[in-house]
Amino acid sequence: MANSMTHDTIVIGAGIIGISTALALQATGRHSVLVVDRGGPDPRASEVNAGAFAFADIVPLATPGILRKAPKWLLDPLGPLSIPPSYALSIAPWMLRFWRASWRDRYQASMQAQAQLMALSRAAVERQIDLAKGEPLIQREGQLQLFEGAGDFAASLPIWHLRRDLGIRFDLLDSPRAIAEIQPGLDPRFTHAGYTPDWINTCDPARWLAHLTEQFLARGGQTERAHVTALEPATDDVRLRCDGRTALQARQVIVAAGAWSHHLARTLGDRIPLETERGYNTTLPPGAFDLRTHLTFGGHGFVVSRINGGIRIGGAVELGGLALPPNFKRAETLLDKSATFMPGLDTSGGTQWMGFRPSLPDSLPVIDISPRSNLVIYAFGHGHLGLTQSAGTAELVTDLVAGRSPQIDMRPFAASRF
Repeated sequence: MANSMTHDTIVIGAGIIGISTALALQATGRHSVLVVDRGGPDPRASEVNAGAFAFADIVPLATPGILRKAPKWLLDPLGPLSIPPSYALSIAPWMLRFWRASWRDRYQASMQAQAQLMALSRAAVERQIDLAKGEPLIQREGQLQLFEGAGDFAASLPIWHLRRDLGIRFDLLDSPRAIAEIQPGLDPRFTHAGYTPDWINTCDPARWLAHLTEQFLARGGQTERAHVTALEPATDDVRLRCDGRTALQARQVIVAAGAWSHHLARTLGDRIPLETERGYNTTLPPGAFDLRTHLTFGGHGFVVSRINGGIRIGGAVELGGLALPPNFKRAETLLDKSATFMPGLDTSGGTQWMGFRPSLPDSLPVIDISPRSNLVIYAFGHGHLGLTQSAGTAELVTDLVAGRSPQIDMRPFAASRF
């Protein structure tokens, strides 16, 4: 099947995982890489997220006891985690796996695996920043995780202790006055906080992705618009069937197509239970608020970050698939809460957005060679942590392509674990 038109390596997906992987493979000097992407008119999740490298965020979405809250999710379409009633039946099989992932044994194992991937990613992103000369696009301003009252704060302490064990630096604050020294202008209901000084953000995830793409192209990489609909592996290469154009062929294929990746995996016979965390945000223009650090309102499921001098307010999780229309009341609810939590916030002139975040039941991505073909590698399912784990994922994929033992235990990220 191989011929002169067979590419060395094709990465499917030009989001942050795909481009980071392409850049890492290219940097080895052993691979000629083509990135193909379906494109589309709307900005992708890699471009309009909160811009945070959230290495301290090691807690899975499926926590012990979370399924007791499921009825409330269906009744509160504007809550921090919701399921549209029209989608409840479709997502039921995924929810069963989510429930199993919340059992204490699985939860602890997922958190340990997440911590390993975060530690690798924290070092890998610094290597990526150096490789791509990206420091001008990085903000090193820390993060405040805010709590309403001593009870909420006390409940979080085991996670802070685990973070300390993992080498994550932080300071615990126990008064509104101490919080105001780092971030003035917050409502005094937030009595406690954890401050993570080493937390970093990009000043704009769209510019960060564009910069990495430019670096990839400047070093001889190629990109191409193509909607890949199926993978057909043979002995020495893989045929990529495309919608409306001639098929492509490659000796190695990396599937990093975000929320659409499981459709490609299924054409090989791999059934991976990928769902879509639909995230919402509003970006306010410069001058909306004097934001000095990244803010996490964990009890309400959203964050506030500084983007190009403006303010981006977003988060929450709506498990609603790819086809339902957006419910922008969710973005408006977050904006209204922010106005209460941050008196003085100017909420006018904002731009709303909704994007698809690929999510697996145990909050861990799939980073693995396909069980059906050793010429196909999967790198998807990072949920809301795609930017955070992009550089680490890229290094792990590079190890898999090279046949090296990866830097961490890869069993928790296996495609066959479901």
